[in-house]
Order: sequence, then structure tokens, then C-alpha cells
Amino acid sequence: MTRAWQRQAAWLWLLLPISWLYGLITMLRHQAYKLGLLSSYRAPVPVMVIGNISVGGSGKTPLIIALVDYLQAQGIKVGVISRGYGGDSSQMPALVDAASLPSIVGDEPCLIVNMTGVPMAVCPNRKQAITTLLAAHPDLQLIIADDGLQHYALQRDIEWIVVDAARGFGNEQLLPTGFLREPMSRLEGATVIYHEGPNNSAAPHSKNTEQQSQAEHLSMHLQADDMQLLWQPVLADAKMTSLQITDSQPSDSQVGDFQLTGFEVNNKAPEKGSKVHAVSGIGYPQRFFDTLHALGFEVIGHPYPDHYEFSMAELLQYRQYPIVVTTKDAVKLRALLLQLTAEQPLSAEYKALISRLWVLPVTAVLSGSCYDNLQQQLTVLNIDICNSEKP
Repeated sequence: MTRAWQRQAAWLWLLLPISWLYGLITMLRHQAYKLGLLSSYRAPVPVMVIGNISVGGSGKTPLIIALVDYLQAQGIKVGVISRGYGGDSSQMPALVDAASLPSIVGDEPCLIVNMTGVPMAVCPNRKQAITTLLAAHPDLQLIIADDGLQHYALQRDIEWIVVDAARGFGNEQLLPTGFLREPMSRLEGATVIYHEGPNNSAAPHSKNTEQQSQAEHLSMHLQADDMQLLWQPVLADAKMTSLQITDSQPSDSQVGDFQLTGFEVNNKAPEKGSKVHAVSGIGYPQRFFDTLHALGFEVIGHPYPDHYEFSMAELLQYRQYPIVVTTKDAVKLRALLLQLTAEQPLSAEYKALISRLWVLPVTAVLSGSCYDNLQQQLTVLNIDICNSEKP
């Protein structure tokens, strides 16, 4: 389906009656919440929802990380909630910390907390996530809800909708004819952030000139950082930085710098112009491949489904060139390394694999008007940003 949406295959129009039914159900559900026929929860602190109206990744996680960093720098006590997709819902609601595992709370929550240290809770029931978070952190001034745009059981004060400018809105049809979760009209009244490519590509064509005007000012792009080996402490996770991979089975007393011993490791990052295996289990893997292309690499792309549960064994097939993954995938792979080294000593084959695993961190860079808009929205909610200086 994803490939069909990307090339806008003609046979998708045969599914239009299903899209009409889907649209009707979506509209009735939304109206039921508006009229109070279905109950919704109003949190005791302001809630900012960040989501999208399309299927697949749009850059929400890097955006949330950037916003949390900015708000924390301004002295705002902010928390984050998420449904914890990919985690174990039977163990939710749950607080997320640096020791949390992706298999329990989800990969994106682990990444957000490891990168920012923000207070965070996960649960499919957003009310339970918020009550759990506030019980542990009662002084929070703002809660950011990750990907809760269609979760109308949670009332919100601010909505930011992220739109991937490269993909646009496709054929502008609802699922399954197109990849929209909600109709284009859903953008009205929300703050629309256009995720542009590295070349600051124009926003997707839209009949709504107001949306085009917003896109010229409210935008973001991802900036690639220096590539690092997977086992290096890219994330602020004590469990990851203390992991040692040696010829003997690790013990609880092995605490210190992350290191590889017992075999030769090439610490030199892949050079521009060289071939790399790009392995990605994110919502829109092509963006990751395009980023590597833009950096000058010859990319052999290996797209996997979003939130894919990798095994170290299946990565063994990518032998000839270095393997590059996203930070989101790196969180899961590091957890696998911890489990693998705890169970048995590593074979030479796995050591060689680890020595060629690289991570490409990215940072979301927001236009100045995004911060201006945020400051105005927070002022309305009586949340004062002390320092108006933008990153």
C-alpha cells in the first residue's frame, strides 16, 4: 500500500467507496466528541498535541525533541506523553526513564527521554498517561502529546500538524485510496509546520492559499550531525554507555566506558562517495536515504516497516559495506546488544557486525516564526517564556 500511495497507482481509485465510508465514520466520531456525546478529558495543565493527518513518518519525533530542548532552556517545566506504540500495553501506564526498554515503552519514547531527559509517560489511554505523569511530576506547566491528533478523547489547547513537504498530500484522499487519516479541512485552525527537505523545497501544492502562506514561514528541516558508531555514547543512557563487549561474558561489576576489546575496530566514519547499507525502520525511510544521498554517500537502501523489531542476526546479511541506521533504530539495536551480551559471549561474526554499525543523528531546525508562534500560543495560556532568544 505504501508503494502504491507513493506512485499514486490508478487502481487505488477502486477503493474510493471504502474511503467514503471511512470519512463518514471519522466525521461522525469527531462530531460526537464536539457535541459531548462521547466524553473527553481536560487535563489540569495545558496540552499541546503534535501529530499529522497522514500515514507514515513526518518528522514528529525530532520536532518534539527540539521543542522540549527549547522549552527547557526557557525554564518551562514540560512533560511528554505518548501511546507507547511498539511497547507492552499490559505494563502501561508507565513512566519512561533512561533505563526503560523499547520493548516495554516503545522506541520513540526511549529516544525522546534519552535525548532530553524530559519527564514522560506512555499509555494508549492518554488520560491515564497524564495522571501518571502528573502524579510523579505535579509541577509541570505544559504537556506535549506525541501523535495524539486523532485522539479526541483528550482535549487540547494547541495543535501542531506536521506535513511532509516532499510527500505532500498525495492524491488528497482518505484511507485506503490515499494516505490521509483525516480530510484536508482538518488543517484549518491548527498550526501547520511544513517539514521541508535539505534544499528548502517548496511546500506541497494546496488549493488553500492561507496554507501556502503558512508554509513559507512555519517550517522545519532535519540537519544531519556527525556520524558515530552505534556502540558510542550517542544517547545519554547510562546502561548504554557502560556496556562492554569483551571476549568474556559481562558481569554486573563491569561498569565504565563503552568499549570493544578482543578484535580490531575501525573508528573511521564512512567517507563521502563510499557505499553504505542504509537500514531504516521509520515511517518514511526514503527521507533517511535521501539525507545520506545529500551527504554524498552511495546508498544501498533497505527499508523496513515503521517500528520494525530488528534482530542482530538479520543484519549479518549486510556484510560488504558499513551499515548506517537512524537514532530511532539505534535505540532498539542497543537494547538488543545489551541482551545479547548478557546471554553469551559474542562471536567474531557479531563483533565484526558491531564494528561496522553506524548511527546518523539528526536535529530538527525550526524557522524563527515557529518559535514566535509558540511564544504567542503559550502567552495566551499564561505560560511565560523568560528568554525570547531562538536557537
